[in-house]
Amino acid sequence: MYNLLYKNISRYINLPEENFKQFADLFQFKKIKRKEMVLKEGEYCLFEGFVQEGCFKVYYLNENGFEQTLYFAVEGWWITDLDSLINHVPCTLNIEAIEDSEVLMISKKDKEYLYETMPQVEKLFRIMNQQSSVALQRRILSLTGKTADKRYLEFLEKYPGLEQRLTQQQVASYLGITHEFLSKIRRKLL
Repeated sequence: MYNLLYKNISRYINLPEENFKQFADLFQFKKIKRKEMVLKEGEYCLFEGFVQEGCFKVYYLNENGFEQTLYFAVEGWWITDLDSLINHVPCTLNIEAIEDSEVLMISKKDKEYLYETMPQVEKLFRIMNQQSSVALQRRILSLTGKTADKRYLEFLEKYPGLEQRLTQQQVASYLGITHEFLSKIRRKLL
């Protein structure tokens, strides 16, 4: 059950098998049904989740009430509201399962325990947070400096095969455009 998690963290640190067992034992396995909310705006985020199977959208509602998707989390990705988790403030993000999914969740308390008992875990999450910061910077630059056509092509490259698992509305929400405009882009690119 923990093979994908082990493969994921092995990209960043070398964790001996006995340490990995101690690490993995602090994660709670959860099955999440399609359309189930893992986190809602206004709640407090007390976990980080590793997606074993399925797909989630991480989004917020803009001031006009429209969904704005920050990212999709598929197998091997992590989900959380980092601002809420770190600063103990109400969430601004919503996390919803797009498909029936399986997640390994670790509480903030257990993560802090790992930091104290396994220094390499602190290194792991530091590196992952750095990677996340880079990804968010690239996302901001893409949204503010690239055409919708280029953002769509980047989406296809970043999430190969995911478009078949999503609705046109979900893809458009990620791109920051209407689904009608997405249809025009698709027709133009074909």
